[in-house]
Amino acid sequence: MSEFFLSDDAPAVRAHFEAQAKACDTLGSSFTARLCRALARLLDRATGTGRRILDWQGDPRDDALALRLCGGLHALVLSGSDRRLANIYPPNRIDDETLRAILADAIARHDAVLLAALVNAPQTNEIARSGMLLPGFLTVARETGLPLALHEIGSSAALNLLFDRFHYRYGEAEWGDAGSPVRLAPELRGKLPKLDGDLVVTGRHGCDIAPVDIGNPADRLRLRSYIWADQALRLERLDAAIGLAAGVPFSLEQVDAAGFVRTRLASRQPGAAFVLFHSIMWQYMPQTTRADISGVLEMAGRNATADAPIAWLRMEPLATSDPHATLSLTLWPDGETRHLARCDYHGRWIDWL
Repeated sequence: MSEFFLSDDAPAVRAHFEAQAKACDTLGSSFTARLCRALARLLDRATGTGRRILDWQGDPRDDALALRLCGGLHALVLSGSDRRLANIYPPNRIDDETLRAILADAIARHDAVLLAALVNAPQTNEIARSGMLLPGFLTVARETGLPLALHEIGSSAALNLLFDRFHYRYGEAEWGDAGSPVRLAPELRGKLPKLDGDLVVTGRHGCDIAPVDIGNPADRLRLRSYIWADQALRLERLDAAIGLAAGVPFSLEQVDAAGFVRTRLASRQPGAAFVLFHSIMWQYMPQTTRADISGVLEMAGRNATADAPIAWLRMEPLATSDPHATLSLTLWPDGETRHLARCDYHGRWIDWL
């Protein structure tokens, strides 16, 4: 057996791939879990990709290293670049030995492409999270009685800025355009969220440090590649939202989140509720950036009025160890923070509080 398969070779990296496999099992992707476990065992230093991964300089977990490689491999399949590799992907069923052999061969043959894929952090722009956010937006609209000026940080491709163009079902209750190609039906746990009230959007603005241009085929492929290969419904939702985006005006800037919030707050106008929102991105920003955004919002909130309120809606874990995210809302001028719901990270279920 090669020395590169010894357990003392990059144990932290291999343990990360195993931990990611457990997370994928929990989140309903048994294939991606198998992929991560196979990669944990077969990665060696015979390729540039293997060396880069095993000698990774950052924190493998924080950098989502395993998902970077899984995304690069999936892109090869989605683009039709490797038929042999595609044969191990769903709906095909392959034994573990064959899976590892074909993966090792693919890494060797596509070394340069996969090495380049490791540069990019995963961006899924999970559309199902809109099913968690919608009741929060409705709460803001209902309580302020004003149109919403939307501002999203960590927008990726900004597809969740289009949330009001989707159709939703919560148990027997429905909301939105019945003809929308994007249809979300999260499992309802606990009470039914309040879905009443008029919701009007007056503007859609987003930012990201690495925004995805869905008009660019390479960007679009990269975004699709981060959807786990055995979760076809997620990919269908993403493709439907991409198609919908062509007919909805929005802006997406490549800029630091703190600077974006400061600039957008300075330009807000009365007659609309300024809404800052984000989902599963807060923990990935530096602490200084988070503190800057919180401070800017608090300061602006002191000057908020009933005619120019500020809402901060976020779907984030209250602690990084939480097994679920929490939908939280702070609404100024009173500045009260409420926890509205517990949410599945991928938007599969909502527990309205």
